[in-house]
Amino acid sequence: MYRFSNTVIGFLNLITLLASIPIIGAGLWMARNTTTCENFLQTPLLVLGFIVLVVSLAGFIGACFRVAWALWLYLFVMLLLIAALTAFTIFGFAVTGRGSNVEVPGRNYHEYRLGDYSEWLRNRVKDPNSWNDIKKCILGSKTCAKIQNWTPLDYLQKDMSPVQSGCCKPPTSCNYNMATMVAQDPDCYRWNNAATILCYDCDSCKAGVLEEMRQTWHKLAVLSIVMLVLLICIYSIGCCAFRNTKRAETDHPYGENRMSKVRPRWDYYWWRWWYDCKERLY
Repeated sequence: MYRFSNTVIGFLNLITLLASIPIIGAGLWMARNTTTCENFLQTPLLVLGFIVLVVSLAGFIGACFRVAWALWLYLFVMLLLIAALTAFTIFGFAVTGRGSNVEVPGRNYHEYRLGDYSEWLRNRVKDPNSWNDIKKCILGSKTCAKIQNWTPLDYLQKDMSPVQSGCCKPPTSCNYNMATMVAQDPDCYRWNNAATILCYDCDSCKAGVLEEMRQTWHKLAVLSIVMLVLLICIYSIGCCAFRNTKRAETDHPYGENRMSKVRPRWDYYWWRWWYDCKERLY
């Protein structure tokens, strides 16, 4: 049983070691995504991925060398990691749960309203410093340059990403052909034909950024949940491996009336060398 549980925990840690690579890759993909331009979710995802990588490596080594204190430390860190990943997943769903699109009659694309998203997300894009960084990212990605040569027919037939719909054109309801006394969307007055201005300061642009982020997070949430379930299973087996390792370090690993072959502890030879040195000194 001792060998079996340690073999299993070592094998499963090898699996999580390999599974942490897609998590890190997903975080790097989000960080390099040229349209999302917001990293408040991918940064914790990267950190968690690297922690899973290091902890799995430590657990794999601890199981192979059968070191009880290393397994105890591994289980403690794993418990903290499970709690952190659970909290992060719940928080991600909480802040990205709200949000919807508005169908535009006669168009294949959708438009988005800033008020449909959670207050926490709205506050992030309303912060001037944060939004300036996001605008620079969108400008650098040349997202709007991809549709600048569209014809009116293209706007009727083609789809747009949320960022393109919100940042690269005024709201479809805007009327610039004649003077009108009817109140229009405030974004209609923020629009400018200059390539460096467009609708980057519009609420629709901020809503488009949040929608891209919400869609990206929901794709990665599946990976986070699978990883969480896997970590919980490994933690349960790790507890059994730790218990069996502690038993193997005693003279009665399977009870007071039963004994199995006793193996020296990992530190036995070190203490023996230290004791012999003291004996020679005195």
